[in-house]
Amino acid sequence: MDLSDIPLIDQHAHNLLRPEHARTFAYPSAFTEGYAAEVVTHHGQGTLFFRRSMREIAELLGCEPRLEAILEARERLGFEELARRCFQAAGFQTILLDDGFMPDQVMPTDWHNRLARTYRLLRVEFLAERLIQETSTWPAFEEAFRAALDHPDPEVVGFKTIVAYRTGLAIETPDWEAARSAFETLRQQVARKERLRLAHKPLNDWVVWRTLEAAARQGRPVQFHTGFGDPDLDLRWANPLHLRPLLEHPGFRRVPFVLLHASYPYTREAGYLAAVYPHVYVDLGLAIPFLSHAGMAFVVRAFLEFTPISKILFSTDAHLIPELFYLGARWGRRILGEVLEATIRDEDLTTAEAEQAAEAILYRNAQILYGLR
Repeated sequence: MDLSDIPLIDQHAHNLLRPEHARTFAYPSAFTEGYAAEVVTHHGQGTLFFRRSMREIAELLGCEPRLEAILEARERLGFEELARRCFQAAGFQTILLDDGFMPDQVMPTDWHNRLARTYRLLRVEFLAERLIQETSTWPAFEEAFRAALDHPDPEVVGFKTIVAYRTGLAIETPDWEAARSAFETLRQQVARKERLRLAHKPLNDWVVWRTLEAAARQGRPVQFHTGFGDPDLDLRWANPLHLRPLLEHPGFRRVPFVLLHASYPYTREAGYLAAVYPHVYVDLGLAIPFLSHAGMAFVVRAFLEFTPISKILFSTDAHLIPELFYLGARWGRRILGEVLEATIRDEDLTTAEAEQAAEAILYRNAQILYGLR
């Protein structure tokens, strides 16, 4: 199936690097979740994703499929022309940006409106870290955090948590005293001018709990990092099955839970949760385009084995460089088209139903979930 005419809503991505930071950025690091020097400069360039991407980026930029030639072509084009070319080829209608990733090194979120209609995802750990630095007492922090969640920027359409990275998805009912004690510890770090990092389980659980309470009041989606990521993450605690107590909690039944990155390698587990809980959705980003052709096809097929089409969302998880937006869009359309063709041959779907499924996954489901115009 040719899905090139269907506009895309990228329901989870990140901001592009500022040009001054892009000049010193190790380009191959954008194509691996590892950050050790040996991975970036050697092993990471041996993945199927990297080899495939070099050919496809070279074709887009009109140069030889070599890393050095691509870097030269990028320099010739310049930052804005490179971004324009990638986004024009991708065909995005709308992008939702989590702008809490490397916030001091990326372009402002509203700048991206020149590339596609842009909305914000509020990363709650980043918000909490900022407010810990700005408030001196636990009551002041509590009040400021609640106010920020209840009255976010008008462009915010959802919340995002990286608790899977920090303390895992086995989130417990908050211990208020332990959370306050963790706050005091972090305030001491602020006083010593140390780098602040929210990685204290009682406080991380409190942040997620408060976020879910706010989302329940507003009916706003909450995106959860699930599955694979960089080595900062303990993959054992990124399995979305750990979220079951929250999914069963009566107070959070109105909260749409969005499980990011196909929860890979826990893809079938995530698909099961989306199939049996009315407020759980799954997302294709990062798995597409970071996996091999067969791996990307596996993710889409695994979801379609059991997950309702209305629960599957497209995203790229593109970050820092515009080429990842292009690659995510290219392979999202291609893989979805191939898998849906197979559903027609298998008589799971009619041709008309498969066409409707493509539109739903690539933009309509996100449009409805986030109330986008």
